[in-house]
Order: sequence, then structure tokens, then C-alpha cells
Amino acid sequence: MISAGDFRNGITIEYEGNVYQIVEFQHVKPGKGAAFVRTKLKNIINGGVVEKTFRPTEKCPQARIDRKDMQYLYADGDLFNFMDTETYDQVALNSDTVGDALKFVKENEMVKICSYNGNVFAIEPPLFVELEITDTEPGFKGDTATGATKPAIVETGAKVMVPLFVNQGEVIKIDTRTGEYLSRV
Repeated sequence: MISAGDFRNGITIEYEGNVYQIVEFQHVKPGKGAAFVRTKLKNIINGGVVEKTFRPTEKCPQARIDRKDMQYLYADGDLFNFMDTETYDQVALNSDTVGDALKFVKENEMVKICSYNGNVFAIEPPLFVELEITDTEPGFKGDTATGATKPAIVETGAKVMVPLFVNQGEVIKIDTRTGEYLSRV
């Protein structure tokens, strides 16, 4: 159990039958009346965000989220297959669970599988990946004064906006959280 006075960003709690992660919290002490904690909570299962207020003495059970490193093996139709590299156990997850988390992940790369009470709810790709550009238009010389970008398709099939000087066949570094180009490799 964790009291509302001990809330911090990133802590996961069970509240009203759901599992929430604390995105923001603020201790409020009005001039008149009792103090309270204003929070912004994100439902980790469906991604919805709600705002709730708690009394500082109110207690909630802390939820335990398991994050396990697994290797992404391959996609088979609607199923995505992962393997635990320690026990060699394989898990197949449907596309509803995976979503677009594997947009920048190649086969045989490591990802984190997030689960609560044995139920997988999310996949966290590595923060940065290096992918080869398979298709993009050639850039024009001297057209770089504005910091312009052009669309490019990487080897996983995802579309990324890259600077004009980047060409087909080059390997680039991408931030998987935002999908932005970072640098050439």
C-alpha cells in the first residue's frame, strides 16, 4: 500500500479496479480546508488518461508491472512471436496487443514485454534503432538552407522524415518514441 502523500511520477497503482501509472501529481494546500493531492493518471491497459484527487492519507495498493526482455522472432499473419532468451519459452501475441510498437523493430532484436498479473498489455521497443533506408527520392544540391525534409521508407516498412542529404541505402538512427530521424550511422 502506498499513501497519496508518497505519490511520485511513474509509480503504478491499483485504483477502482484498474491499473494506473501516475503521470503528474501536485500537492495542494488551499488557504481554507484540508490539503489534497491532484493527480493525472494513465490507464496502462487502454491508455486513457483521467484526473483524480486524493486525500494525503488515502492509501492505494501498488501494482507490480513485470518488464521482461524478449527477442522478437517473426510475424506470422496476425500473430507476433517472441522468445525469452534465458528459458527459450516462446510467446505469440496478437496485433491488438502489439499495436504499432514494432514499427521500427527488425526480427531478432530485443524488446521489453510489459505484463500485469501475467497478462501482456504493452511492448516497449528499444529507445533508439539503426535502420537502412530502402526507398527515398534523391536530394537536390543547394536545397538545404531551410532544413527541409523528405519522406523515406526504412527496412521495416515504416515511413520517416529525413533531411534532404540522406540517400537510399544509408543507415540512420531513429528515436522509436517519436519516430524522428536523429543521425546517420
